[in-house]
Amino acid sequence: MTPDILLLCLASQLCLVTGQLLLKHAMTQTNLAPIPWWRVVRLFSLGIAILSGWFFLWGGLLQRKDLSYIYPCGGMGPALMLFGAWLFLKEKLTLQSCIGIGLISAGIALVSAS
Repeated sequence: MTPDILLLCLASQLCLVTGQLLLKHAMTQTNLAPIPWWRVVRLFSLGIAILSGWFFLWGGLLQRKDLSYIYPCGGMGPALMLFGAWLFLKEKLTLQSCIGIGLISAGIALVSAS
């Protein structure tokens, strides 16, 4: 995999994870009383904008390479999401989730090697 494609794959996955984390954080704000609508709208809009960036990056990757070539990069998403949720949303990591991410990563490595 060339460095530019690898960088675009990483950027697309970071956009996907960041957008999802922002949407989750925005929706969590709706549990507060009174609801801080300005914060909810700001986070939600930013999340949508970043997810739009993911969409266009992924589309650009699909234009340049075969899906079977770049799809394994999408497998980074669950690992990055787990790490991001732990780091930014203060969610707990369990042994099962870490084992699951390890198995997903091993599967992606096997698919990428073929």
